[in-house]
Amino acid sequence: MGICISIASSEIHDQAEDQHHFHENVLYLTETIPSIGTHTHGSLYSKQGTKGLNQDAAILYQEYGIKGGALCGVFDGHGKNGHIVSNMVRNRLPSLLACVSAFKVMDKEIKLQHNLDCSTSGTTAVVVVRRLIIVSLPKGEDLVIANLGDSRAVLGTMTEKGIKAVQLTTDLKPGLPSEAERIRNCKGRVLALKEEPHIPRVWLPHEDSPGLAMSRAFGDFLLKDHGLIAVPDVFYHRLSPNDHFIVLATDGVWDVLNNDQVASIVMEAESEQEAAKTVAEAATASWKRKFPSSKVDDCTVVCLFLQDKQHPSSLAPET
Repeated sequence: MGICISIASSEIHDQAEDQHHFHENVLYLTETIPSIGTHTHGSLYSKQGTKGLNQDAAILYQEYGIKGGALCGVFDGHGKNGHIVSNMVRNRLPSLLACVSAFKVMDKEIKLQHNLDCSTSGTTAVVVVRRLIIVSLPKGEDLVIANLGDSRAVLGTMTEKGIKAVQLTTDLKPGLPSEAERIRNCKGRVLALKEEPHIPRVWLPHEDSPGLAMSRAFGDFLLKDHGLIAVPDVFYHRLSPNDHFIVLATDGVWDVLNNDQVASIVMEAESEQEAAKTVAEAATASWKRKFPSSKVDDCTVVCLFLQDKQHPSSLAPET
């Protein structure tokens, strides 16, 4: 799969030579600003599980739009062609981005790919844009977070007791009452299988298929008339001096690590460049411990640092 983002003076950086097995899954872009150069304030990493082809994708785009801006996202594909859809969204969405309208356009573009069957294939998406606010006083920065499906964004903020994880998104799954109500109002069914009663899934009105474990996604057009939507939840967060980093990750990470565990792992990582890999490796190890007889899910992580990383003992919250 080729890279189809066309932005002037962009550079493509592979994270490390030993990561050749998933170069297609992660993409780092930066705008080079004269006299400033570039500096990586983050990392991204995708660890293939044992279910088969890695269907995750991720992007970290530094200097997105303006100096100091950034865009990052993770995309968890599913179904026969989920890996194609996740990469297509990863490559195309940044050039469209205007949140809700962009997500609708992206879903239409996928549907127009007549040589690509996305009736039961699709992807989640969680995207964060860091932007400078200059129209209000005092000036500052905020985050715009757009979430579709059950990947997750978490903020690491410093308190007197140490790093604290603040979940920025809601996991959009069929078991949520508001999501289940919408699906049932559209004649879709929300039921869990007997062998996995803790996982509600979306089904067609009169057929036991496809059994999708999320309530919003790109693609999956078989369910688009039965409650599945490609409309993201959009959140805003005004950054404070105590906010240190953002972590985006696919559900393979959150299924086995909680928010605070991930925040601690990022905080204790040797460097910004190693943070995402450290989280993904920790999640994979946790899968093997907790579910030794189960297949390991793909684990994909983006870490965007809002300040230069320092040793945890030297940090203190700003009052």
